[in-house]
Amino acid sequence: MQVPFLKMHGLGNDFVILDGRGESRALPADTIRWVGDRHRGVGFDQLITLEPAADADVFFRFHNSDGTEAGACGNGTRCAASLILGETGRSSISIRTIAGLLGAERLADGTVRVDMGPPRLGWADVPLAREMDTLHVPMEADGVSDAACCSMGNPHANFFVEDLDALDVFRIGPELEHHPLLPERANIGFVQVLARDHIRLVVWERGAGYTLACGSGACAALVNARRRGLVEARCTVSLPGGDLVIEQRADGHVLMSGPVATAFKGELTLG
Repeated sequence: MQVPFLKMHGLGNDFVILDGRGESRALPADTIRWVGDRHRGVGFDQLITLEPAADADVFFRFHNSDGTEAGACGNGTRCAASLILGETGRSSISIRTIAGLLGAERLADGTVRVDMGPPRLGWADVPLAREMDTLHVPMEADGVSDAACCSMGNPHANFFVEDLDALDVFRIGPELEHHPLLPERANIGFVQVLARDHIRLVVWERGAGYTLACGSGACAALVNARRRGLVEARCTVSLPGGDLVIEQRADGHVLMSGPVATAFKGELTLG
């Protein structure tokens, strides 16, 4: 069976997109892992399947490269949303995900902005293994401690550091992802505050590992930095792949803006 796909990325955070609106594109976990293999398959940080939605323009389903399903993917939402915006010719659309209803729009400069909704800040929302203050979670690894946690439709733990370049992210990222206080694992974000309106971020992503960019991670980093009084409501978030603009409105909703790009299209041979 030949299945067409599109490869897109947001700041190097890359995605394989399948259109399942006409017929089911549900893939087993071992097939998802094969497609996600950067040596034997196509390679991606997340697989996105477009599906019909009763109460929105489209449903987005996300899978990590290890085959697990993810509740949210900010950069992936922006990339796939740009396709639907192009199809419809509209300036804004609504998107259903397993984490909730999102809105997306194309801005005048061609970038795509997604309303990721408000963060969830309760310990059970993240989730954490037991009741505690999510602003100060007793997690530590070599060189980092005192995590701030929230959910942006998926779990995030942020560590604020003086120098990102001094961290061995490839060593401590997996350790923290699987910390006993994180029963569903989490995206681990390492944050360096450069100014009240500018932060640096590196993310070890749950189920995908080191990524050039992480949209929901950038949202979580702004939310948790604001909770600690370190930044203003609107920030440039500099990731290894480039910059996103993140803003938290007065109603709590977090808006993420940034570029999208199409790398190539092809066909998967399944069967």
